[in-house]
Amino acid sequence: MTDLGVRGVPRALRREADRIGAATPADRDRAVDVLRAAAVLGVVLGHWLVTALVADGRALRTASPLQHMPWLAPISWLFQTLAVFFLVGGHVATRGYASARARGVPYHHWLTGRLTRLFRPVLAVLGLWTVAASALLLSGAEFGTVRTLVKLALSPLWFLVVFAALTAATPLLARLNPLWPLAVVLHVDLLRFGFGGPSWLGWVNVAAGWLVPFTLGAAWTRGELERRRAGWVLLTGGAAATAALVAWAGYPASMVGVPGEGMSNLDPPTLAVVCFGLAQCGLALLLRERLRRVMRGAVAWAAVALVNLSAMTVFLWHQTALMATTATGLLAGRLPGLHTRPDGLGWVGARLLWLPVFALALAVCWAAFRSIERGGGRGRGSRVVRAHRPSGRGTAAEARHV
Repeated sequence: MTDLGVRGVPRALRREADRIGAATPADRDRAVDVLRAAAVLGVVLGHWLVTALVADGRALRTASPLQHMPWLAPISWLFQTLAVFFLVGGHVATRGYASARARGVPYHHWLTGRLTRLFRPVLAVLGLWTVAASALLLSGAEFGTVRTLVKLALSPLWFLVVFAALTAATPLLARLNPLWPLAVVLHVDLLRFGFGGPSWLGWVNVAAGWLVPFTLGAAWTRGELERRRAGWVLLTGGAAATAALVAWAGYPASMVGVPGEGMSNLDPPTLAVVCFGLAQCGLALLLRERLRRVMRGAVAWAAVALVNLSAMTVFLWHQTALMATTATGLLAGRLPGLHTRPDGLGWVGARLLWLPVFALALAVCWAAFRSIERGGGRGRGSRVVRAHRPSGRGTAAEARHV
């Protein structure tokens, strides 16, 4: 007979969940962990839903259902969650830096620790794809196909570079009002689109655009966003501004890039995606108390804690999982929802059926590379307890979460 505990949860899993809960500091803000996990998983699901690799003879080319079915743009509203990640990142970085200063930890030691945890998993991705790309080219694969695969696999790295730069600038940003970078984004877009300025100006927004939620996170640390009124202002103001920009200023409705579309809201960030991010941040702030209540449950908290322990592994390898599934599937021919053109509801339905397969491939990547993110050969149980044990080095969110 299956060893089941409360409400159908196996007793072994329940005991593990209880152990993780007992090892978690009582003053930990679990809403922070939920928001980070949701942001990472939102990006993963978004990519899996809107990224297609179409088989064209021996070549693979990228396509998107948003290109052929623009009415699916709301999918990008649900799964383009980078603003929430930068919100949480700014909050944790400023809180962690303040804690380090209070304990007399030098800035360079604090920064080295954070960037080491951030970039340690990157080396495995770069190493594997260097070998894979070389092997594909030597085996006669078309250069365009290899370039497409490598570009997709390494696309998450741009985010880490920006995030690392903002983290390094935390001492300078801790008191910066979010209205300043928002004003920069506004003026850059005005020069680009209103006065025909050079397109390279848009790259200023790569820093300024993500500075907005990052500095909102700093304001959260300072206690300036605790009142619900702040969340409502961000949510309603950001949503109204985004709707106005899409309806009357010519910005795309999609909050992600679409192949073949002349303008992208994300590459580089535009005022529309930044305003949309403000709305997302407002919603995240409004949900904090509810998330804290939900996370009192041992099983729910254990699941969130374990996702956060491998957040960078999941983020960095999810595109590889997609491509590995696509490449393996070619052995059986052109499969619907995997290699076919994403131009109808049939493709959408088929792609939804492929999501568990992508998840399984990602689980294999996670099992193979999670120890790199966690720093090597400690036991699983000790890692979880150590990640959530209170110590003189700050909370687990400060010690583990980047």
